[in-house]
Amino acid sequence: MSESTKPHHPNPQGKGEKTHGSDFSYVGIDAILEQMRRKAMKQGFELNIMVVGQSGLGKSTLMNTLFKSKVSRKSVQPNPEERIPKTIEIKSISHDIEEKGVRMKLTVIDTPGFGDQINNENCWQPIMKFINDQYEAYLQEEININRKKRIPDSRVHCCIYFIPPTGHCLRPLDVEFMRRLSKVVNIVPVIAKADTLTLEERDYFKQTIREELRANGIDVYPQKEFDEDADDRMINDKIREMIPFAVVGSDQEYQVNGKKILGRKTKWGTIEVENIAHCEFAYLRDLLIRTHMQNIKDITGSIHYETYRVRRLNESNGSWGDRRFRHAGLPRLGEMANSNSK
Repeated sequence: MSESTKPHHPNPQGKGEKTHGSDFSYVGIDAILEQMRRKAMKQGFELNIMVVGQSGLGKSTLMNTLFKSKVSRKSVQPNPEERIPKTIEIKSISHDIEEKGVRMKLTVIDTPGFGDQINNENCWQPIMKFINDQYEAYLQEEININRKKRIPDSRVHCCIYFIPPTGHCLRPLDVEFMRRLSKVVNIVPVIAKADTLTLEERDYFKQTIREELRANGIDVYPQKEFDEDADDRMINDKIREMIPFAVVGSDQEYQVNGKKILGRKTKWGTIEVENIAHCEFAYLRDLLIRTHMQNIKDITGSIHYETYRVRRLNESNGSWGDRRFRHAGLPRLGEMANSNSK
C-alpha cells in the first residue's frame, strides 16, 4: 500500500497528555487518583485538634509552631484573683490555612483550667462531654431525612496531651485522663518543655511513661489493633517506641549559621525546634500533618465515632427512636411489617 493510500488515524489525546501507543491492555483505572485529587482540592480538608494540659506548658506556642501561624492565641493575663478558672472552659478557634493550593480548615480546641485546681477530681468530665457532644451533633445531622450533602465535621480528631517535664513518673491525673479519654479520641502524649530535662533524664522519663501506659492499659495513637498490614505495623512500631514525643515549641526566629530557625535562646546556645538532635518536634509534626493525618481522621470516623453511634442508637432504640420516626411522620419498621401483612 502506498503512503497516499494509508488510512489516517488522528490522535485523540490532547496536547501534553500521556499516550499509551499500542498498549491495548491499558484501561485507565489509574486516572481515579487524579479525579480524587481534584475533588479533594476543590472540597478542602478539616482537622480538629484538642490540646489538654495545665497552664504554662506551652500549648498555644506549640500549636503556633506546628502550623507556622497564629492558630492558637495565648490567653490575656487575668487579675490575680481570677488567674485560675473555677471550671474547665472549652474554647475553639478556627482558621483557614492554604498551602500550594491545598485548603484546610483547622480548629484548635483549648481547655483552660484543666489540672490547675488543688482538687482536680473529675476534671476530665467537661472534656469528655465536649467530645461526645460533637459526636452527637454529627449523629443528629446524619440521621436527618434531608441531610446535608457534606456534614460539617466538628468531631475531635486528635487530642494532644501535655505532660509536665517532671522527669519522674505520670501523675494520677495524667493516668486517669488518658485512661478514660483514650477510649473516645486519638490521644498523642507529649512531654512539654523538654529542654528543661537532660538527654538522660528525658530518655528515662519517656521509658517510665511507656511502662505506665502499658501497665494501665492506656492505648494511645497509633493503636496497635488498627494497624492494617505489616508495613503499617513496622512504621507505627517506630512511632510507638518514640512516644511520648519530647517537644519544644517556639514562635521566635533566630539566625544560626546564616539560616533562620525557630528556637529558644539560652545562655548556653540556641535550642532549634526542628532539629531532631535537640527535640522531637519534627516527628510530632510529621505524624500529625505529613504522614498520619488522614489515618487519624479515619480512625475517628470508623472507630471512635462508630462506637459512640452504635451505643447511642442501641440505648435510645425505644423512646428516642419513636420520637424520631413520629417527628418525620413515618412508621417504625415493625409497624411497616404489620401493615404489609394485613
